[in-house]
Amino acid sequence: MDAAKLRALADGTRREILTLLWEEEHTAGDIADRFDMSRPAISQHLGVLLECDLVAVRREGTRRLYVANHRAIANLRNDLETFWDASLRRLKVDAESAKRERRR
Repeated sequence: MDAAKLRALADGTRREILTLLWEEEHTAGDIADRFDMSRPAISQHLGVLLECDLVAVRREGTRRLYVANHRAIANLRNDLETFWDASLRRLKVDAESAKRERRR
């Protein structure tokens, strides 16, 4: 599981940015206009998201357009589901083992 992606998603602003970029590309300026923070702060958030591959960027002339990286997010989701499934299986085994021990 990618800890950097999880740390990136731990921040509420970055989750809001991903929601904004989920279906439509936006420039950093467009994104910043929707938040009550400076453009450099938004650029830092975008940098974190880019670094962990949760957001992709493409150039169109002098503009940089950002969009959510659906494939990377789907892979992270699959990793989390695998983690939780395995954890719940272990919990079940441990609980059943503890129950057998109490019966003895």
